[in-house]
Amino acid sequence: MPLIKSISGIRGTLGDKPGEDLTPEDVKKFTLAFATFLKAKNWGDQVVVGRDARPSGIKFKEIITNALSLAGFKVIDLDLATTPTVEIAIIMTQAAGGIVITASHNTLEWNALKLLNNQGEFLSAIDGARILELADLGVFPISETENDSASLVAPKYEDEHIKSVISLPLVDPTSIQKANFKIVVDGINSVGGVVIPKLLRALGVNNIIELNCEPNGQFAHKPEPLAENLTQIMDKVRQEKADLGLVVDPDVDRLAFIDENGEMFGEEYTLVAVADYVLENFAVGDSIKPGKYQRATVSNLSSSRALKDVTEKQSGRYEAAAVGEVNVVTKMKELKAVIGGEGNGGIIYPAAHYGRDALVGSALFLSALARSGQKMSEFRKKFPAYYMVKDKMELKSGFDLTGLLAQLKNSYRAEKITDIDGLKIDWPEVWVHLRASNTEPIMRLYAEAKTPAAASAKIKEIKDIILAYIK
Repeated sequence: MPLIKSISGIRGTLGDKPGEDLTPEDVKKFTLAFATFLKAKNWGDQVVVGRDARPSGIKFKEIITNALSLAGFKVIDLDLATTPTVEIAIIMTQAAGGIVITASHNTLEWNALKLLNNQGEFLSAIDGARILELADLGVFPISETENDSASLVAPKYEDEHIKSVISLPLVDPTSIQKANFKIVVDGINSVGGVVIPKLLRALGVNNIIELNCEPNGQFAHKPEPLAENLTQIMDKVRQEKADLGLVVDPDVDRLAFIDENGEMFGEEYTLVAVADYVLENFAVGDSIKPGKYQRATVSNLSSSRALKDVTEKQSGRYEAAAVGEVNVVTKMKELKAVIGGEGNGGIIYPAAHYGRDALVGSALFLSALARSGQKMSEFRKKFPAYYMVKDKMELKSGFDLTGLLAQLKNSYRAEKITDIDGLKIDWPEVWVHLRASNTEPIMRLYAEAKTPAAASAKIKEIKDIILAYIK
């Protein structure tokens, strides 16, 4: 299938057809295009590079390092590193930018380059388009003198990242230690299997059961932290009589929890719970004082309505952004939002940095849970009860998605319509969002309602219209 080029980076399946598969030639071309872009920006002569544990990442890192060196950049090589650790390292080293070699929640046959600017943030749509243009032109200035890449030991920045999380005003290691949590961690055999247990120990958690924590890249299950992929840790929590389970994706920017009964806390509710805690403690500590941030939250259009509910309950302002981390961050900066993220378990807490960060999310969530004195299942009842159904349909090459969305928009013109990203239709008790994925050749269909049956019925209603349109 053709490479997927979006605000989420350059992504594809492994193979030997340049432009269709993600090949070594493509990796070199897009790296050189990125290097050309960075030179024009004049942000510096260093680039941070990290990877998740996929075996293909080892070879791709070598290609990227060599290409950056050819272009005259010094490479800060973190090797195995989470996406948020790379983001933190860019800020700490004042680097020109960064590349993370990860396909995030995609399965093992995929890999990708996530491109970051000098703020450790994803590129804007305009900057991303410029890099694609440079890649198509294929004219890359080569430096007269190559820079030798500097290999810096990954734990240095891993440890600095953990220290920065522990020092956040709302992170409460004392309460966490007193709670004496027993936690099962599923690191899906990637970098999270190393970093998350280390973070938990730093927070005072002494009873950790590690599951799939060997960073060999052989994913034990599908990487997306959805209930159907997490039966192993659900069973393990019950067997061990643990207080909770903690799951991350391969590059550790998404986070999900399992309660003491082995049931999903709800991927959508990771952000809801953390945001509620941050809003309750708004103005505690200099880094979140009023003026620097406002009592506002942001998520994307596909995220739960529960965030809006808890925000407004605490006299805050909620707004939605188009799907994609860069879009959420842009809206957060506009509102000076104290917290935001995406309903896929991505927490963005600007007091730490503007990036989805499962380390920050874990520390804030455990602080909130420890202070509550409740079991996970009891804690979950604090938040509005919504049920989300997530579905998808394969997009055939040449499919007229624009025409389909126009027909749906007309059919539901009496309802509240949002079309900044695909099409979202809001009814009083349910909503549906349809959009083309940034990371796969599919259309995503999400619906949320007060009952699973109502959400499923609305998905079926929309799918029937889509199938009729296709025929």
